[in-house]
Amino acid sequence: MNVDPETAVYNLMQKDPTIIAAAVLQGRKDIIFQTDNWDISPDIDKVISSWIGKNAQFIKISGVKYSMLQCTDERMAATSIKGEGSIIAAKDDEHKLIAYVSPDGDMRGAMMDTARAVAEMSSKESYMDEGDQLGSGTPAPATGGGANIDPQLKGEIQTFLEWINDNEGLVGYIRYYLQQENGQIISQLAQVYNELRSIFGV
Repeated sequence: MNVDPETAVYNLMQKDPTIIAAAVLQGRKDIIFQTDNWDISPDIDKVISSWIGKNAQFIKISGVKYSMLQCTDERMAATSIKGEGSIIAAKDDEHKLIAYVSPDGDMRGAMMDTARAVAEMSSKESYMDEGDQLGSGTPAPATGGGANIDPQLKGEIQTFLEWINDNEGLVGYIRYYLQQENGQIISQLAQVYNELRSIFGV
């Protein structure tokens, strides 16, 4: 799609209003766009070092400490234990997008939206491009009812599967909430687990 950083951030914040600030970087740490309500330039060196090093326990932005939940080559997620919101980030070979999610936001959904926003800025073709079909270039198997599946939905499922397979993705979130002994989240996870078992008959 190859949209400019400002448009990508605007689209992202329109899609998920709980993302209330964002910055786009090019190269290692060159900020090429950031929203007017957020200046991460004083903290960017340490944030990028923590992301690249992948061994930081927390990051600090604008004086707020965020505990690291996920840190991989492509993604980063950290949340404030004091309920001051979350930081999510995604990158490819060209851009890094770092965003602030309000305390009432869904960090998991925001993470997937942010990854798609990075893909929108890319000059390269991406599996998440809404115009592309997964597995294009090979004939689609003839399966009942599968001919009209929304390409965007396929992209979301692909992103979700990557997150599940990532050791710092789903596993990291479950480990975090178990350590926090968050009864509400643990209960919801159990319900989702039971629903998935029912859907797949296992």
